[in-house]
Order: sequence, then C-alpha cells, then structure tokens
Amino acid sequence: MADPLHQFQVTPYEWLDFGEVTLPVVGTVHLAFTNSHLAMTIAFVVVVGFLTLVTSGAKVVPGRLQAVGETLFGMIDGMTSSIIGHDGKKYFPFVFTIFLFILGMNLLGMFLSFTATSQLAVTATFGLITFGLVVIIGIVKNGAGFLKLFWPTGAPLVMRPVVGLIEFFSFLLRPITLTLRLFGNMMGGHIALKVFAGFVATAVVGAAGWFGLLIFPLAMGMTIGLTALEFLVAFLQAFVFAVLTCIYLNDVVNLDHAH
Repeated sequence: MADPLHQFQVTPYEWLDFGEVTLPVVGTVHLAFTNSHLAMTIAFVVVVGFLTLVTSGAKVVPGRLQAVGETLFGMIDGMTSSIIGHDGKKYFPFVFTIFLFILGMNLLGMFLSFTATSQLAVTATFGLITFGLVVIIGIVKNGAGFLKLFWPTGAPLVMRPVVGLIEFFSFLLRPITLTLRLFGNMMGGHIALKVFAGFVATAVVGAAGWFGLLIFPLAMGMTIGLTALEFLVAFLQAFVFAVLTCIYLNDVVNLDHAH
C-alpha cells in the first residue's frame, strides 16, 4: 500500500472476469471488468445524474446545484462561441460532453482509490476521438481544401513547403499532446500526493521515531496543500482539454477565414 504506483494498477474483478477470449482481428485478449471500467462507469452515472438533477427541476431563481450547472454550461458555451465563432453551437454538445466526462473522472479520482484519467489508454482514447472528429469535419466541410491547413499563405513562398511540413507533423502530434498532457498531470499529482501522505502515515505510526515529530507538520501541510491543488488541477485539465478541442475544431471549421 506504500507504493505510490500501486494506485494506478488496473485490476480485474473476479466476479466479472471472462478470462482469455479470442476476438476477430484483435486476437486473444483478457476480457474482464476492471477497476478502470468501474471508475469510468461511476463517472458516467454521476455526470448523467448531475445533468438530470440540474435540468429536471429548473427554476427561475436557481438553487446551488442548478447554479453550478448553468455556470458550467455558460462557460463552455461561451468558450465554443468565442473560439469557433457562429458555428460553435454545432460543436458545443461534443465539447461540453467531453469536458464533463473528464472533469467527473478527475474529481472522482480524488475520492476513489483509482483515477481513470491517470491511465494512458483512457486519455489516448479521448485524444484519438477528438483528433478523428477534427479530421472528419475538416474533410467533410472543406473537401480537398482541407490540405490548405498545411499550406500557410502568410509565409514567403519559398518557405511554405518547409513550414507546411512542420504544420503537418504538428497536426499529427495533436492527439499525442492531448493524451500526454492529461495523463501526465493526473498521474504526477497523485504520485506526489501519495508520497507525502506516506510520510504522514510513517510519522503517525512512529516508524521514524523522534524524527517523525519533525516531518509530520511539513508532510501534513504538503498533503493538505497538494490535495487542494489536485482539485484545481482536476478542473483545469478538463477545461484545457475542452479549450484545445475548440482550437483544433476552429482550424478546420474556419479554414478559409484563417488562410
């Protein structure tokens, strides 16, 4: 339990473990319901329940829960409109959904023993879904004109092939940056929190002797401070993911206006 990496271990539940299963194309895989699935399922239920409570009993004078929901709604709605423009309303449902789901998993990770967004496979899925949507919208909306994204007309003609190649590779790296930013921040923060919490436990049980009296106040203060910081990071990382999603969508939605 003292291992700070133990909290990231994906563990299947015996009551829903199907063992080795052969699937078409994929091959043989271990199919089971894990703590990662459980964390994501709880986050989904919490988000849907939150939205249901907010919208079902809506009042002219909002209560606290409704006020929180309307604040989140207005924040993401304003962001999509300001970044994407008048077409932002079309993509608001996707951005709002992915923001709430990531936020739900981040926050629940502060209370559960497992944080889904600290898993590379989970964040990579969000990154690939977002990147795939951007590519599909870019091709459907612009056709062959989608390639203008990699031909910067603002650069000198002789430099355009070089700059365009840089833009192309930068575009391909977008799902990787989305993946690693969320994964790294959530994993790093929880490791640091676990380490300082371990110092507190060591001091309390007396394993460090009299030295524990010295490290306990510092370790406890750092644990409390990191806990507050992690709640802030949980929100900021969901918001940053939503902002970058809007920026990437804006590149392909307003391609003609930007070039």
